[in-house]
Amino acid sequence: MKLNKKNNTLLAIGITSLAYLSSPLAFADEHDHAKEGTAEHADHDDHEGHDHAKVPASPNGGRILTEIEPHAELLVTENRKLQITFLDDEGKKVAVDQQSASAHTGQRSAPVRMTFEVKDGILISDKALPKGMNIPAILQVKITPEAKSLTIRLNLNLENCPTCDYLEYACTCDHTAEDGHEGHDH
Repeated sequence: MKLNKKNNTLLAIGITSLAYLSSPLAFADEHDHAKEGTAEHADHDDHEGHDHAKVPASPNGGRILTEIEPHAELLVTENRKLQITFLDDEGKKVAVDQQSASAHTGQRSAPVRMTFEVKDGILISDKALPKGMNIPAILQVKITPEAKSLTIRLNLNLENCPTCDYLEYACTCDHTAEDGHEGHDH
């Protein structure tokens, strides 16, 4: 069968589209954004009792997850495990009650699936993060067993921040191009 240039182009577009559509994760980002309970679309103006502009400082040097109620701190421990500490409005630890979590970290080709267990009133991952200093992560948190999972996508950049005492994933600085910290968002 002889194909002309137009047919070759259409064939290439079709094959590329089929390859993309057949990927199980092709629509993961798009689909999850539209789901109820997805952190990117959570309505934060509805909860009372505190102002998100006044989120308490991280008690252990981790990242405050304001996407969930009660808020939580995500910390990468020295042994590269993930630790989730739930916080009250003053930033004090609230013991885990019915909350649960799971995570997928690392590259799609070799993901590390983590479950969390309760230890001393906090959630600790069963596995360590994969090697590297810049690790993509998808965290799923359930506040109660019957609640929908809330999905939080983040990048765990484990490099030191040049202007504060936190690692980049937990940095609270307002970096700009003038201070030599351009090229990424916080």
